[in-house]
Amino acid sequence: MKMKRIGVLTSGGDTPGMNAAIRAVVKAGMHYGAEVYGIYKGYYGLIHDIIKPLDGNSVYNIIHRGGTILKSARCKEFKTAEGREKAFETLKKYDIDGLVVIGGDGTLTGARLLGKEHDFPVIGLPGTIDNDLYGTDYTIGYDTAVNTVVAAVDKIRDTAHSHDRLFIVEVMGRDAGFIALRSGIATGAEKILIPEAKTFIEDLYESLEKGKSHDEGAGIIIVAEGDDFGGALEVEKKIREKFPDYDIRVSILGHIQRGGAPTAYDRVLASGLGYQAVKALIDGKRGMMVGSINRKIEFTPFEQTIKYNRPVNVELHTIAEILAL
Repeated sequence: MKMKRIGVLTSGGDTPGMNAAIRAVVKAGMHYGAEVYGIYKGYYGLIHDIIKPLDGNSVYNIIHRGGTILKSARCKEFKTAEGREKAFETLKKYDIDGLVVIGGDGTLTGARLLGKEHDFPVIGLPGTIDNDLYGTDYTIGYDTAVNTVVAAVDKIRDTAHSHDRLFIVEVMGRDAGFIALRSGIATGAEKILIPEAKTFIEDLYESLEKGKSHDEGAGIIIVAEGDDFGGALEVEKKIREKFPDYDIRVSILGHIQRGGAPTAYDRVLASGLGYQAVKALIDGKRGMMVGSINRKIEFTPFEQTIKYNRPVNVELHTIAEILAL
């Protein structure tokens, strides 16, 4: 079936690079002779008919911008069969032949159901700072988020050493420690706590004792918000009990990690994956996420992307432990 009209939407949490991906979808669609329609506010906009045609002017000068020009919103209604039926009716209303969705596993779960229930071509792009999607080495926005954390922690370390303070920095990662692990190594953190590895409090105490012997208590602990210990505030509480003389501060970076101009890596990744998504629809592919593995484009069925968890690099975690000694 010839793709005359392609829809594109962003859903879930915004990530740096989403605009670059939208731009690529529009430009690639134009190249292949397809009209592209932007669906605003994710699946909510698909159900409630918030749709506009996009052209070259629509995506002019957006490749460097963070966030998403198509907006994003949570949509409980789309989680129901009735909601997805309304979404499909909207697609039919605009004669849209295929859909590109950009987001995380929740977004791709919705894409899988929509495509399966209504026999509709959908291709997904991995848009999440968490980097936890199976089927790609890097997700759109992850590199930028890590660099944002590194820039923040570098500044925090200046204060830590000026005042001999221990800073506990909490980063995003409810279920995955990719941001914490990579940014922790890049900033020379004294300890990195992630959901994938159990936190043993005695080991943490031992690390702090070693650090105190040569730097009077100054240092950085990176904690993923989903760490089994309960986040930065819980870690602070335990350390204060053991080391009451420590000068401790907690810094929760929060949503700063989701914003900002995307790095060059994220811009190129998003551009390439956006183009491949359109080409996949043109070639008749459906029900898949486009990813990059070992610098090669790979297509992973939604079922696998959703079912499997992408594990952190165990060797990288070992390296982090050794370098922190």
